[in-house]
Amino acid sequence: MKATKVKTKSNRRIAPRKETSPINVSYLTSLSDFTRIAKNCEIVEASATGLLILVKRDDILPPALRKTLSLDSLIGESIFMHLADMNLEISGTIARTQLLGKKGFHLAIDYSEDSPEYWRECLMDLLPAPGEIE
Repeated sequence: MKATKVKTKSNRRIAPRKETSPINVSYLTSLSDFTRIAKNCEIVEASATGLLILVKRDDILPPALRKTLSLDSLIGESIFMHLADMNLEISGTIARTQLLGKKGFHLAIDYSEDSPEYWRECLMDLLPAPGEIE
């Protein structure tokens, strides 16, 4: 008998990513206790499944998180973010984090499951590519 390999979807990108001009995120807030996690973040990449956000260490609000080298404690946290330039609030879940050294952290946010696919694709198309807005 031949052994069959089972393919999993973990760590696989379903949708292509689009690099964006930095889009200001006014704040990231936890939906579990409504505490603000960070302020003045930037969206640096987008896809139809989520966003990649750059968070500088100085913009992390809870002192306990600001002093650590890992934000992995936030993985799985339901959050919402406010994009002031677009007057839009987006909810999602923190899927992964990455330390970037002195630059800060990347947070990968997966959209909420209740966000329609069409809406997510339209948002990705509306976000400006690098050099599109000067």
